[in-house]
Amino acid sequence: MHTSKNISSVQLFGICLFIAAFELLTYMASDLIMPAMLTVTNELQASAKHVPYAFTLYLIGGVLLQWLVGPLSDHYGRRPLLLVGSALFALACLATYRVQGIEAFNLLRLIQGMGLGFVIAVSYPALQDLFCEADAVRIMAWLGNIALLSPLLGPLLGSLLLQFLSWRELFLVLGVAALAVWLGFYGFMPRPPAARKSIPPFDLSGTLRRYGMLLRNRAFVLSSIALGLMSLPLIAWIGLSPLLLIEGEGLSTLQYGLWQIPVFSGVILGNLLLDRMIAGTALTQLIRYALWPLCAGLIALLASSIYGVSIEWLIGCLMLYGVGLGMSNAALYRLALYSSDDSKGLVSAMIGMISITIMGTAGSLIAALGGGNSLESFACIAGVAGLACLVPLHLFLQRCRLAAAV
Repeated sequence: MHTSKNISSVQLFGICLFIAAFELLTYMASDLIMPAMLTVTNELQASAKHVPYAFTLYLIGGVLLQWLVGPLSDHYGRRPLLLVGSALFALACLATYRVQGIEAFNLLRLIQGMGLGFVIAVSYPALQDLFCEADAVRIMAWLGNIALLSPLLGPLLGSLLLQFLSWRELFLVLGVAALAVWLGFYGFMPRPPAARKSIPPFDLSGTLRRYGMLLRNRAFVLSSIALGLMSLPLIAWIGLSPLLLIEGEGLSTLQYGLWQIPVFSGVILGNLLLDRMIAGTALTQLIRYALWPLCAGLIALLASSIYGVSIEWLIGCLMLYGVGLGMSNAALYRLALYSSDDSKGLVSAMIGMISITIMGTAGSLIAALGGGNSLESFACIAGVAGLACLVPLHLFLQRCRLAAAV
């Protein structure tokens, strides 16, 4: 494995460990609480419509600061930004323990989501800085597996913990764990060299101009849009499955948690296939292979919306789609990141802003169109939304093929 010099294997392990832990916590803050969301709305005397919208606010929070923290991490280093991000996330989780109204709850969800923005805009580029292409893609895929333990085990673990803890105490546990991650970053993230102690002022206007130039990069925009659309059915499922399974189908919170396992197991299987294939296969070809299970699952979803759908069939379709998503996501992210020569913190921030904005906006639209009303409506809308990724993805891969031929 090829890594940066002057970093010991122990320090490198610590960096990867605490980046993975921070990512896991930012997702756990969403998935662990999902089984309790109907309880949250009841206790705070709010409508059940806040269930998917609280999740959307969490995603929007992930976008709000990315445009700034990515370039700031390029300028001042990854370490100080990760310390700020993990502290902000920890404080927001701890504050939720005392929340009294749905408005304050939603505001804190927005702030917690900002932690996700630090993961995407700061920690991912930190890994790309440390490893060569094949190793970086492999580590991103493995970190993706670790992060997927949240939606895989989060609802089930949340259902079990809710037998002993309140939803407020769950946030308290998350806050304490985030403080432990802060300590890990403080101990393991490399400090800037002495030569960088005197740093010129941050150029905000120059950063905005660079963002403008990035948005004129057609390959970058196409790949970022494709990333958002490819993940949309999974994001919609995370936000709407409590309504579909608990409220609509009358399942218990434990049954709801158990039905998440096959969906996210599919994504993990896709990541494992990626890990086996990455050494001898070009990234663009990997994505083409991944489209077979991804499209098959989404087309089956569409067909089931016409002929009727059961929980078992819906979960099977999402699992097949998840295999394709797991095979393609890390590869497409790497191609998007290196479609521009600009600094990777800034590029990663824009990837996150585009993809998460798509997921948050389109996820809210799916909910507004009735995606949470029945299994059939979800299958239809999520299938169409996911297949929409084929348009930007085809155009991006076509540009990659033309560029390789030159």
